[in-house]
Amino acid sequence: MLKRVLVGLLRSHEHTGDKAKDPKLKSHYYRLSKDRAFEEVGSVLKKMQGYRVLHEVQTIGEIVMEKRTMSGRTMDITVQIVGTSPGASAVDIYSASRGSLGDLGANYRVIQEIYGVLDRKLSNYRN
Repeated sequence: MLKRVLVGLLRSHEHTGDKAKDPKLKSHYYRLSKDRAFEEVGSVLKKMQGYRVLHEVQTIGEIVMEKRTMSGRTMDITVQIVGTSPGASAVDIYSASRGSLGDLGANYRVIQEIYGVLDRKLSNYRN
């Protein structure tokens, strides 16, 4: 946790992926087709308190959201759904804070919160 705050002094974004060194930032996989995953993930994200879905582009599997922090900063979040095989999809998240200062680990925590909600709601499909 302290390491995240220290990294966050300088950096104001965070993202997930297969090659992430931090296990908590690895892509999450679900046993759903890309289209079905897009619908399910979109439905879950729209119900999340404090987040606002700005637009969805199903053809490229992208959902763009924003979240306002207590301090009044805005975080831009992009959720990417990629079909990995006919019945499986990966979900990756990119979160960035607007402004020039670091985020003190806020983007990391946002990613953990979104993955936590998705994993709970889609637990039947989690790989």
